[in-house]
Amino acid sequence: MSNSLKTASVLAFERKLDPSDAVFHAGCWDERDAAASWAAVQVRTKSVRGTISNRLKTKDQDPAKLDAAIENPNLQTVDVAALPADADTLKVQFTLRVLAGAGTPSACNSAEYQAKLAQTVQTYVASHGFTALAQRYAANLANGRFLWRNRVGAESVQVQVSQLKNGKAETTWVFDALAHPLRALDTSHQDLQALAALLAAGLAGTAHVLLQITAFVRLGAGQEVFPSQELILDKGSAGKSKTLYHIGEKGHEIAAIHSQKIGNAIRTIDNWYEGAEQLGPIAVEPYGSVTTQGKAYRQPKQKQDFYTLLDNWLLNDKVPTVEQQHFVMAVLIRGGVFGDAS
Repeated sequence: MSNSLKTASVLAFERKLDPSDAVFHAGCWDERDAAASWAAVQVRTKSVRGTISNRLKTKDQDPAKLDAAIENPNLQTVDVAALPADADTLKVQFTLRVLAGAGTPSACNSAEYQAKLAQTVQTYVASHGFTALAQRYAANLANGRFLWRNRVGAESVQVQVSQLKNGKAETTWVFDALAHPLRALDTSHQDLQALAALLAAGLAGTAHVLLQITAFVRLGAGQEVFPSQELILDKGSAGKSKTLYHIGEKGHEIAAIHSQKIGNAIRTIDNWYEGAEQLGPIAVEPYGSVTTQGKAYRQPKQKQDFYTLLDNWLLNDKVPTVEQQHFVMAVLIRGGVFGDAS
């Protein structure tokens, strides 16, 4: 069958790890048991008078021109978010649904291709299950990677992961996030193993999995916190040089992190690419893209990108190494549109 098999021109997958936005609240570290009553962190606007500090072109480095430029202040209006003066701890909370059907396309216009894909996925699951991937996802919940910049320099970080049933917490695991390194993705912790088993059951479809993740980050009273920054395409209408993300009605806004950014952190499990020893795990992406570095770590010429691995596996019956099989499945769990461009 594989000799005549071609990639479907329409091929799409829905994501199987579905996080919500993460909302910010503020309180005191010693009052974490009463965190349900903590006040929301607000986004506020302030205007600042900055200085000219950007790199100048050679023609503008004349002392007279530089002095003239510095006389004109760099006025900016920016959004900021911070803890109140009487609160030293940030609470970040979101929910995560784990869905079954990994590897089953939501759209595919080739029955033959879909049948071969289903057979390949079933063979993978029968051999490896979802344990290897689930352990890595669980590690990124335990280590608080989803906090992004809010984790940096924190005195203490506690992550509570609760399994929700009928809207109530049935089981809760508590992790000291700073004891779980970001680079190693260590999964030896007993509670982490239990959490990973639950995630694997959700991906396999043997259990309904809805988690509530709550992180407490002790930063210091009045310290700045970091919600997501909005991408404003029409900057002329915004009137601000930095706009922070918040949800809720006017007057009741809550600073928040985008669900996409939470998902990116959870799927930062790919350390199967060339050079991973130096950089550590990166987010699962078809080409191993790291936008902050402007680099793709899975180039097609290396034959380690998702499309080459998937086509060789399905069309040519060239089974990838176990590590690259994990990567391909992780991309399918991530979701996306992967049809043949031609």
